[in-house]
Amino acid sequence: MSPFWIFALPAAVGVGIWMHAWIQKQRRKDWRSLPVPERWIEWMTADWPVYRKLPQGVTERLHRHMQVFLHEKNMEGCGGLELTEHMQVLIAAQACLLLAGSEHEKVFPILRSVLVYPHTFVSGKKGIFGGPEPDTSARLGESWSTGTVVLSWHSVQGGAANIFDGHNVTLHEFAHQLDQEDGQADGAPILETRTAARTWASCFQHEFQEFLTELEKGHRTVIDEYGATNGAEFFATATEAFFEKPHQLEEQHPDLYQELKEYYKLDPLTWFSS
Repeated sequence: MSPFWIFALPAAVGVGIWMHAWIQKQRRKDWRSLPVPERWIEWMTADWPVYRKLPQGVTERLHRHMQVFLHEKNMEGCGGLELTEHMQVLIAAQACLLLAGSEHEKVFPILRSVLVYPHTFVSGKKGIFGGPEPDTSARLGESWSTGTVVLSWHSVQGGAANIFDGHNVTLHEFAHQLDQEDGQADGAPILETRTAARTWASCFQHEFQEFLTELEKGHRTVIDEYGATNGAEFFATATEAFFEKPHQLEEQHPDLYQELKEYYKLDPLTWFSS
């Protein structure tokens, strides 16, 4: 091989990667400009009551993120489930609510596919949660750092319909996706600055320990007890409470509420103020 090709091949690969990124960026820009079909609005209004409460700016950003999500991510039904457009829209809407506080060029960048089962499912996937053995327990949802989210449609539908119970499998699993963007599921998503990261770590460590203490005392908490599993689950369950029980979370954990408010750039308290 001539010296020319030794240098030209890496350069060509670099140009190819750059071109792919540029084309993908243009595609996302085009998708964001697409009008949302009226049927989507009808479905969200009917099946997801929180949609009716969102401020206009949040709704507009939500629509743009949904367009990217639905064009870019592969979604498929499993276990005999026929995944309709209606189902896909309801999943995308709840997932993208986590991003609707600001404009994001990339929508869940590590996510490649969403698998949806009719009801609970058994993963059997080895090491999803760090354990050496396959986990064969029944699941309502999972998020894999390899770029897959698995959901139970029955739970997705129920979580969308009941917006005050503090349980939403879609919000939970996609919070894990945000957490896993840096390659680790540890309850510490990517933050904008080092100062923000330090503040986050200090707050969450303190709040997690307080949460465990309250559970040990037998006290009821606004955050689901499953959050005691580890830092990743604490972040995911706190996210559920943030969006569905903002008043209780702000009252019981004001510092935690403020951290989540700054991270998501959203304030659900204002949505339910009436």
